[in-house]
Amino acid sequence: MGIGELDREAHVPEATGVGAAPRTLAEALRAGDDGGIAALLRARPDLLAPVPNDLTQLATRAGTRGSVVRALERLDRFALQTAEALAVTPDPAPYPVLLSLLTGDGGDAEIEAALPRAVAVLREQALVWGDDERLRLVRTARELLAPSAQHPSPTGLGPTVAEATAGMSPGRLQEIIAAAGLPATHDPVSAVAALTGLFTDRTRMAALLDTAPPEALTVLDRLVWGPPYGEVTATPTPPVRWLRDRGLLLPVSTRTVVLPREAALHLRGGRAHRAPEPVPPVVGTAHEYRPQVVDNAAAGQAYTALATAEELLKSWDQGGPQVLRAGGLAVRDLKRTAAALDMTEQVTAFWLELLHGAGLLASDGEADERYAPTPAYDDWLDLPPAERWVRLVVPWLAATRTSGLVGTLDGKGRALSAFGPGLDRAAAPEVRHRVLALQATLPPGAAADRASVLARLRWDRPLRGGSGGPGTESPAEAGGPADLRARIAAWTLDEAELLGVTGRGALASPARALLNLPLAEAAPEAAHPGDCEPSVAASRAATLLAPLLPEAVDHVLLQADLTAVAPGPLRRPLAEVLSVLADVESKGGATVYRFTPGSVRRALDAGRSASDLQDFLTAHSRTPVPQPLSYLIDDVARKHGHLRIGAASAYVRCDDDSVLGEILADRRSAPLRLRRLAPTVLAAQADPAALLEGLRSMGYAPAAESAEGDVLITRADAYRTPPRTAPAPVPDGPPAPDATLLTAAVRAIRAGDRAATVVRKEPTTPLAADRLPRTSPADTLATVQAAAMTGSAVWIGYVNAEGAASQRVIAPVRVEGGFVTGYDHTADEVRTYPLHRITGVAELEEGETA
Repeated sequence: MGIGELDREAHVPEATGVGAAPRTLAEALRAGDDGGIAALLRARPDLLAPVPNDLTQLATRAGTRGSVVRALERLDRFALQTAEALAVTPDPAPYPVLLSLLTGDGGDAEIEAALPRAVAVLREQALVWGDDERLRLVRTARELLAPSAQHPSPTGLGPTVAEATAGMSPGRLQEIIAAAGLPATHDPVSAVAALTGLFTDRTRMAALLDTAPPEALTVLDRLVWGPPYGEVTATPTPPVRWLRDRGLLLPVSTRTVVLPREAALHLRGGRAHRAPEPVPPVVGTAHEYRPQVVDNAAAGQAYTALATAEELLKSWDQGGPQVLRAGGLAVRDLKRTAAALDMTEQVTAFWLELLHGAGLLASDGEADERYAPTPAYDDWLDLPPAERWVRLVVPWLAATRTSGLVGTLDGKGRALSAFGPGLDRAAAPEVRHRVLALQATLPPGAAADRASVLARLRWDRPLRGGSGGPGTESPAEAGGPADLRARIAAWTLDEAELLGVTGRGALASPARALLNLPLAEAAPEAAHPGDCEPSVAASRAATLLAPLLPEAVDHVLLQADLTAVAPGPLRRPLAEVLSVLADVESKGGATVYRFTPGSVRRALDAGRSASDLQDFLTAHSRTPVPQPLSYLIDDVARKHGHLRIGAASAYVRCDDDSVLGEILADRRSAPLRLRRLAPTVLAAQADPAALLEGLRSMGYAPAAESAEGDVLITRADAYRTPPRTAPAPVPDGPPAPDATLLTAAVRAIRAGDRAATVVRKEPTTPLAADRLPRTSPADTLATVQAAAMTGSAVWIGYVNAEGAASQRVIAPVRVEGGFVTGYDHTADEVRTYPLHRITGVAELEEGETA
């Protein structure tokens, strides 16, 4: 920011009279109340880092380019259009002039009703200051929004006549006003004023255009709504020459002309924008259902989401794929996981990122780094289903990692991978909450129309269409109809359906509770969460979801074809045992398990005997155990452990020497390099694990043996990473301050401002160039002692141990031992200062307080 900006909008002038109009932004803030300052800091939290010393510093910071850009990005479309209209008006502009630019000659009741709110928003965010007679747009915002050749205005307007004719020769100006039918003037300034007056006079301008050739009006029609610049040849056509001669087209260069702003506004009927949008688009309804139907559909999808999460985590229970050197999951591993889950790669990436964001999946950090479930997964499994669902949805709402970007290219042409860097988009949480809040504005059971939701989002944040936060955007994300914000909104609608946040496209009751939204018909103003603590909202959501989820059953239905049908979700102990004893054949409302020799052997390897399995099935089946299943268990158990594997490198022993003879005679045993040590013992060159697997592939059912000769029970011990924390979301700028911080910040700013602007008595010695008071040590001591006795405040200059000088207003309480203790109004606390560091002291004017 230049010096002129500081002088105009932040410099503290001499005190103005009571009721005088503010001359700077700092004065406007000073004249307002504490509520206005708190609203500004709440709307623009970047101004709080760190807390400004006074209102002058706050105004200066509010006018910096970075802060103004962030504030403009958070304006809705009509507030932004209002700021754009102010940028093309003279500074300052009366309210009626602004209104006429937005409504045009014909007027518009909707704009007239909406404009006060838009101006109030701009004032609240310190982008506009001054009363209605002198509305001023902050200079940085005017520079960003005003038309220029390098940065065309969204209004499509060009420069004013004065700006476009700057540098034009006086003779050429006289030729233009003569061709326009105006009398000659004595200087260029009056000539520009005369031409401007012609273009802004509706009657005279209409008369001038009535004399224009039809082709010239066609040229104006192409330029009137922008861009206002056009190229001409060295010998322009007669219509262009007619317009150029009368100043309706002014030269920018030898080959470029521009339609001046005043002429364009006349042709537009006084409108700055072609299509003002004072009212936000209405979120339409695509379908309507009974709320109970929506809740049941969402609950069914929530149950499916939990089952999907468990299946994915269980598939990586022994350790998942390796981590790429650059971080992330390899494409082949993503494809393999997607095939195992029978899902698309994009949906699989969503589930992986969701579990990663919930802290249930992470890398183990070992030398051969791979992904695996975290210890939190075991705790998660012990929770009731409704609470497990909440533990997935809450991180999803706050996550900045955007799984929809997996497979796209970053700014350097590299593919983005699941778990990898570059997926954070700071705008994602805001978009998710806003999409769900917009759905909540509809009656319960109503599914929002997607196109209307996206249109409303574009109206809410028109400048943030392609803004993706700190992450690197891919070429596909850079604005246009497929901008990142719209894509995140579309992904949110799909992901909400996958998670059971919505049912049939409508927001479900548990999701309303989780977002702190009313469970009855929600009003638009209820779309802002914060009615209760997050933990309370999560508890409410789990309570609402629990009765809607299918109740876990403790039995299966055994069938003669070696299958078992689970009529619903199984209780965890039953599900865990059955997943070992049988293989899942199909899933859905009823899960079908199939018993095979391999699955039965897996259960025997886990330490269960044949009788244990028979008793387990009898206890948990509503139908008798079929005879084929009993035969299968007994047959596999009879062979199980008949062969035993030990370490020789490895050995095989069996009481039946004929079985060992069969093994030696089988060609498939050649890679194991077996030899007979005794009639009942074979030695092998392979290790015990390879020997065990080799004999099983030949159709035998050996059991492993310990050094003491006992059968080893092989349990599938789950592999877990060390304790890991979930990835922290990348914030979209500073967090919104709470009420306590706002109150303290406003008090500190006010105190510092009073100290900086308080009226002081002139000291007996002249002030130095740094404006700090300079008094002798004796005068300093005497003044602070007198102030301590009378309880009055004084103004001091102070230099700290680092040599930094400051001025403060203090009320001394005690002066002893070379120190003065008192209440520091600048810091709003009691402090002690060494007297030798006080440069001087001055009394305050009577009636002034700090």
